[in-house]
Amino acid sequence: MKPIFSVHAGEYLTGSHIERKFRHVNLWVPAKDTGIDLLVSDRANRKTVSLQVKFSKDFLVAHMQRQAPEFQHRLRACGWWTLNKEKLSRSSADYWVFVLQGFNNTSVDYVVIPPHELARRLGRIHRGQPKLWQVYLWVTKTERCWETRDLSKGDKLLIAGDTLSNPNREFSKYLNAWGPIARLNCS
Repeated sequence: MKPIFSVHAGEYLTGSHIERKFRHVNLWVPAKDTGIDLLVSDRANRKTVSLQVKFSKDFLVAHMQRQAPEFQHRLRACGWWTLNKEKLSRSSADYWVFVLQGFNNTSVDYVVIPPHELARRLGRIHRGQPKLWQVYLWVTKTERCWETRDLSKGDKLLIAGDTLSNPNREFSKYLNAWGPIARLNCS
């Protein structure tokens, strides 16, 4: 029998995390690509949350060592995604999940954000890029998350030092924000 689908690393990590942390939900993998990678339902399969999952390798180890060694001790993971603005605006998923697997720090973090909020924030950050957005999400060892594309090295050092203040670029509110799944777990 030929497999109908395959699960990529981000979907696997996300699904494993949900199954381990939320024992009273059901996790579903769609048989075809509809823009929904994982579907999570309550125990009775009455309420659902749909997830679009995006994975990135950790650029902290591979690329950041050359640029600024001071980042190595203050950051947990750095991911990079290319997002299509139109696909994001048409997304039928309830949440997009960005998986940041920190190889040096043996960590896995998740940015769980509604697609309309993600599009709103990225539109403010990346003005003038009509079709594709290059997104760099960094997670610090102090549990903060930032979008760092096109920031100066000085601002990046402020992020690493936990002193930057920029509400458009801070995504900490969405870091490991599993509230929607937790609510299904209690249903």
